[in-house]
Amino acid sequence: MEKISKNKNHTLVFAEVNKDTFEAIRSGKKKIETRAGSVKYQKVKSGDTLIMSCAGKEFPKKVKKVRHFKSIPALFKVYTPYEINDKTKSVAEATKVYYGYSGYKEKIAKFGLFAFELE
Repeated sequence: MEKISKNKNHTLVFAEVNKDTFEAIRSGKKKIETRAGSVKYQKVKSGDTLIMSCAGKEFPKKVKKVRHFKSIPALFKVYTPYEINDKTKSVAEATKVYYGYSGYKEKIAKFGLFAFELE
């Protein structure tokens, strides 16, 4: 009997202004992607595939590990700001970036953050 995989595909959309992040993930330079922990991302599990999408281009990345954090400070007890975004050097700088995304401050307060460790 053939084993049926329960792994799923999920799409992560990047705004064109964040194409550098999209390309850093594609090249393997960036191995951890974070998102506000809204319902959409609560379904992502280890072994699933994230379809990275930006400006009509797509590529898949397999999820090695999913971690949930209740807050930005909790996230940065595990990861460095540089691991999440190579343009940030401090937690304060990284927090400013998160809060710069529309609605992220409220979403993070309500749902926390997910960190997806990518293969």
